[in-house]
Amino acid sequence: MHDTDLHGDMLPDADAILAAAADVGVTRVVQIGCDVESARKSVEFAATRPSVIAGVALHPNEPPRIVERHGRQALEQAWSAIAELAGDPVVRAVGETGLDYFRTGDEGRAVQQESFRWHIRLAKQVDKTLVIHDRDSHDDVLRILEEEGAPGRVVFHCFSGDAAMARYCAERGWYMSFAGVVTYKNNDSLREALRVVPDDLVLVETDAPYLTPVPHRGKPNASWLMPFTVRAIAVDRGMSEIDMCAQLTANTLRAFGDW
Repeated sequence: MHDTDLHGDMLPDADAILAAAADVGVTRVVQIGCDVESARKSVEFAATRPSVIAGVALHPNEPPRIVERHGRQALEQAWSAIAELAGDPVVRAVGETGLDYFRTGDEGRAVQQESFRWHIRLAKQVDKTLVIHDRDSHDDVLRILEEEGAPGRVVFHCFSGDAAMARYCAERGWYMSFAGVVTYKNNDSLREALRVVPDDLVLVETDAPYLTPVPHRGKPNASWLMPFTVRAIAVDRGMSEIDMCAQLTANTLRAFGDW
């Protein structure tokens, strides 16, 4: 059977996606939950599948929605639920958290920033990797990370900064993860950033079902398409595909632990 999303649309079979990914060499998956419900499902899913680990958090857009619809107490209850899930052994990351100024305007930024600070503290408390969502909010993300003190392991999910930001992150030992957008013809600035990231801090991701790499751009993304992104990164960095894959595997295991 297939599940349905909130709109009643059919969702693809998750185990079939894992099998298709394994067929092309993608044998480890980090499944992210972005609200309480999806975080719980991610933990349950990872608990029965050795190839999968989980990350749990409230996506930056969630806290303003929760407060607007249900009030402050509901946000604190959601935080408590995420904190409980974060203690599960299959959870290796607190995230994705951070800031998103693209969909949330000035009225929601204060609660976004408060939630980001809460997640940073949680990551340090449970000693899990912090996975950051940063959209149109680079300066504030970096400022809050410095003010709070970053956890031992930080991953910038779907890195979208410029070369100067990449150097800043690299100086602090923060991982930068690149998605299918790095394959897009008009994304020279992102490729410039990629080139200054040290080999041991580069990660790759799908951000499924979004940001599908060329030549499948415009179609739903999935883990089995990751080789297209990896090949593009390898070419841009002047590495062989085999060496790139070995480097990415080593980086992933350092960022999240072995599984």
